Amino acid sequence: MKYIKDLKDGDRVFDIYLCKHKQSAVTKNGKPYETVVLQDKTGTLDAKVWEPNNPGIGDYDALDYIEVYGEVTNFMGALQVSVKRIRVCQEGEYNPADYLPVSDKDNDTMYQELLGLVKSIQNKHLKALLEAIFVADEAFVKAFRKSSAAKSVHHSFMGGLLEHTLSVTKLCDYYCTAYPVLKRDLLLTAAMCHDIAKVKEFSPFPENDYTDAGQLLGHIVMGSQMVAEKAAGIEGFPQNLLLQVQHCILAHHGKYEYGSPKIPAIIEAVALNYADDTDAKMQTFKEILDNNSENTGWLGYNRLFESNLMASKID
Repeated sequence: MKYIKDLKDGDRVFDIYLCKHKQSAVTKNGKPYETVVLQDKTGTLDAKVWEPNNPGIGDYDALDYIEVYGEVTNFMGALQVSVKRIRVCQEGEYNPADYLPVSDKDNDTMYQELLGLVKSIQNKHLKALLEAIFVADEAFVKAFRKSSAAKSVHHSFMGGLLEHTLSVTKLCDYYCTAYPVLKRDLLLTAAMCHDIAKVKEFSPFPENDYTDAGQLLGHIVMGSQMVAEKAAGIEGFPQNLLLQVQHCILAHHGKYEYGSPKIPAIIEAVALNYADDTDAKMQTFKEILDNNSENTGWLGYNRLFESNLMASKID
């Protein structure tokens, strides 16, 4: 099969993909169409079924494995498939392992690196908190290592949450060497914990969709709650220290309009916000470049970056 990461503008598609999402809609002219998200282990791809009543479009639903025939186009800087035919596939026609997106980094290596950062924490209460979360809670660790960091946009693959958490923590570790005013133990603890509730916000693969708790509360609020619950089991955990860790989690999106319940009020919260934003944007741009690997010129307008993007080059 031809993986999604290898598709480019102008390609014709005739392969089997997981239908991750399906939604019916109507154009401004009143014509029905369907929006579909196709998935394989290398990523996801938006698709449009402009004539859903066409005899070539079989009955299908989300989480079906479907054989798709169509053409890849570039729409506002992102690839999209215009689908002409769809057929639901039966077991034996596909290997499910080909359809779960995974990190290109080794999961065991990343986890051991994260544990090394846990061991580097000097404050006994913060170290105990991290060990309670990332060592002792085996059910959490299992879910954390398999989870994505997002439904889409960035790190939306198995192992994505671990990869993102490690990257943000390493950025924060660097910040501490560049800006000694930062309290390393506090910042790194907050960095490792800032997205822990995404194991509750998103359902496991292949769905990787928002849970009821994710929709109603969100990972920021739930993450603050999870940290408080773990700290309650650690004798003598200072209340003011807990509040600062929780504040960093609650403020890590930086602004109210970005879903942040609080605006950063301590310098460690500011550092975490920028580290989180940096890693998310760098990974997003990387995925755009990966999906346009054959294009060395302009890639089109991207709404997230509010710019017409280009693949950089050195002559």
